[in-house]
Amino acid sequence: MQTELSKRLSARYAIFGFTPFPAVAAAITRAGGFGVLGAVRYTAPDELARDLDWMQDHTDGGPYGLDVVMPAKKVEGVTEAEVEAMIPEQHRRFVRDTLAKHGVPELAEGEASGWRITGWMEHVARSQLDVAFDYPIKLIASALGSPPADVIARAHDHGVLIAALAGSAKHAERHRDAGIDIVVAQGYEAGGHTGDIASMVLTPEIVRAVDPLPVLAAGGIGSGEQVAAGLALGAQGVWLGSLWLTTEEAQLHSRALTRKLLAAGSGDTVRSRALTGKPARQLRTEWTDAWDDPAGPGPLPMPLQGLLVAEAVSRIQRYEVEPLLGTPVGQIVGSMTSERSVQAVFDDLTRGFERAIDRINRIAGRS
Repeated sequence: MQTELSKRLSARYAIFGFTPFPAVAAAITRAGGFGVLGAVRYTAPDELARDLDWMQDHTDGGPYGLDVVMPAKKVEGVTEAEVEAMIPEQHRRFVRDTLAKHGVPELAEGEASGWRITGWMEHVARSQLDVAFDYPIKLIASALGSPPADVIARAHDHGVLIAALAGSAKHAERHRDAGIDIVVAQGYEAGGHTGDIASMVLTPEIVRAVDPLPVLAAGGIGSGEQVAAGLALGAQGVWLGSLWLTTEEAQLHSRALTRKLLAAGSGDTVRSRALTGKPARQLRTEWTDAWDDPAGPGPLPMPLQGLLVAEAVSRIQRYEVEPLLGTPVGQIVGSMTSERSVQAVFDDLTRGFERAIDRINRIAGRS
């Protein structure tokens, strides 16, 4: 399961695993894949440095990368407080009323409200890169479009490749023109921010549009057979995120959420703006239903929505309020039915890939 790209990045398998958990990213690399650590939750450079130190000690010399959220358009002199002041009172009231309806307790006095979506701000992402380039990372992935030109140039000066996610061929062409090295074709089925086109259609469209740039297939991939399908469509690897959420190494904030993921079917997700303000596939909950209800005020644009709901999400998670408890996840959640180690997931992926290749060879009369 090697391709020209995986060989270039010194990965045994053409499996790229995105995760917010250092232990999962390191385990992906140790299993022969390419672990990519999500950086958006790190607001302090020393916290990111701590976890990259840990990864450096636990990847056995294997390759890994970092995923950042950096807008291509530069915004000067805007503070988080100034942005938060733009949130309308009716939206704040809607959050309070929704939490009260479900009896969600307040956080204890002095208890931190948890992660706030500040990684979208350019100065935060740049501080993350200042840390990352001190480590032997091989890839920077940009989750919201191509990063600024100077960031691409800086990465190339360090010998680091740049990948960017795309939900359409036109989007991918803009990445190519900006100097991106790898395009991640993220289909409609994927968890998190995603577009309107399904993977089976999107992957070959993007492969044709940006040839000879390498493309990674993403969305609806959770078995070795689906990996083989992505490569058959012209991708040089697959980009997997949701699959790792129920691994033993994952550090989800609650057992209740793990149980919900394990019980969910492929039809139990929804593409909603409830979490960040941009359409993102996630578990359907009473929280997403409330925000998607036409009778409500509707989600705010990014980043206002993320700032608005940050404390509410922390309270829902802290007290495990199951009707409201959710997380970004793709439609592949219906296949995530048991907790397994990352290595066990890789074993299943490689066996399934071999079965698919054997099946195709038999059909082609080659065995």
